[in-house]
Amino acid sequence: MIVYRICKAKYAQTAFSGAGGLESPGRWHRKGRPIVYASSTLSLAALEYFVHLGRIDSKIAFVWIHAIIPDDLDKEVVKSESLPAGWNSSPPIDATMDLGAQWCVDLRSVVLRVPSAVVLREFNYLLNPQHPDFKRIKILPPQPFTFDPRMWK
Repeated sequence: MIVYRICKAKYAQTAFSGAGGLESPGRWHRKGRPIVYASSTLSLAALEYFVHLGRIDSKIAFVWIHAIIPDDLDKEVVKSESLPAGWNSSPPIDATMDLGAQWCVDLRSVVLRVPSAVVLREFNYLLNPQHPDFKRIKILPPQPFTFDPRMWK
């Protein structure tokens, strides 16, 4: 399986370290928890990132990075129908943050598939850099990425 991530170019070397989760909370974790968010496609990764940007961010240098996850690694799946109402609201609700945080602590799998709140019926993948199998994920070199200028309206 291949997953994709977009980040600021200045963070390219740590994009798969989980460092971002230490600095900020997200839909599937609380601040202080190392976690990596990735998407099933590059286009979904772009949309997931873009919803957090403002016009002022149009001059930032971005990169995209993809990673190859071996098929034999344990993967857990969260189905949207198992989530409480409002799971995709903004800001995120405690239930989704707690679910991801507990998954990280329990080390049940290295990958957790979760539904996208941006594009329903598509999926994101949480990666746990503290899981012993994380080292088996092959992270490829970053490539420059730009958002189409028409998106900055």
